[in-house]
Amino acid sequence: MKQIALSLSLAGLAFLMTAIWGGPVLRILRYFKIGKIIRIEQPDSHRIKMGTPTMGGVMFIFPVLFLSGLLNAVVLIGGSFSTSGVGRSVLVPMLAMLGYAVLGAIDDWEGIHGKRKGDGMRARTKFAFQVILALGVAYVLKYHMDVPDLYVPGLFFEIELGWWYVPIAAFIIVAESNAINFTDGLDGLAGLIAATAFAAFGGIAIIQEQVYIARFCFILVGALFGFLWFNVHPAELIMGDTGSLSLGAVLAIVSLMTGQWMMLLIIGIIPLSEMLSVVIQVSYFKMTKGKRFFKMAPLHHHFELLGWSETQVVQRFWLIALMAALIGIGLSQV
Repeated sequence: MKQIALSLSLAGLAFLMTAIWGGPVLRILRYFKIGKIIRIEQPDSHRIKMGTPTMGGVMFIFPVLFLSGLLNAVVLIGGSFSTSGVGRSVLVPMLAMLGYAVLGAIDDWEGIHGKRKGDGMRARTKFAFQVILALGVAYVLKYHMDVPDLYVPGLFFEIELGWWYVPIAAFIIVAESNAINFTDGLDGLAGLIAATAFAAFGGIAIIQEQVYIARFCFILVGALFGFLWFNVHPAELIMGDTGSLSLGAVLAIVSLMTGQWMMLLIIGIIPLSEMLSVVIQVSYFKMTKGKRFFKMAPLHHHFELLGWSETQVVQRFWLIALMAALIGIGLSQV
């Protein structure tokens, strides 16, 4: 019970820190003219968002790293991954969040002020760095942290994957990083979906007595709510790849650390659907030589073009995510 109270208190503190820090972040982003560029193929209703400050992921990333760093100062100063419970549970997701945030920030900056204005980094280059980071994290999880390989609902034992764990884990990290990135297209959508998923895995971690993972998750939830204060419709800023790539990667890492990464298929049903919609759209377009399966991909744009308002899409997707989170928590304990 004490762990739940502490985790929720940390979430509240993270929310306050992010909300207070939000104003200065907005002024900095506006000063450096870091504004979103709307692509031609996006719905016309998005034209009004042209110039909205992006790279807003820094708004929640810094408070998360700061609070998590304070809670684990001894491990950070000592630089040891062997400290029971603490270092093994927190340092890796923290470093991964920083690494993917830097990659996303470079992509955002290139898309605004770089040579590839409007496009950002080349897809192959960005993907290559995502894979390298993911392989490094997967290797550490398997051989230096001894996290559970896999728990399956209905089975009361851990399934050992051997060396296959590393490529599977890397695939999950890269896939989820891109899935949250695809989800980040409407005001408040990616933040709400990610916060719900982290709350779910935080609950799973508490049930499994992985208290440091739980604290990290709830710090992230609080920080995301603080970010959403500025990101809900009409958004004052957008998280950009700085936020979305890091959120997706860390969500995958947290699920891997609990051993309940199969639950991502349920708890992360919205990001999964968004990513699959892009895969289906591209594949169908190539197979039919120009026809489209959806009116537009990712999936949230399809529903916009069907006549749903932006807020309707966000609220309905969030309702689905909430129900999926409850089902995922329940199944993880079967």
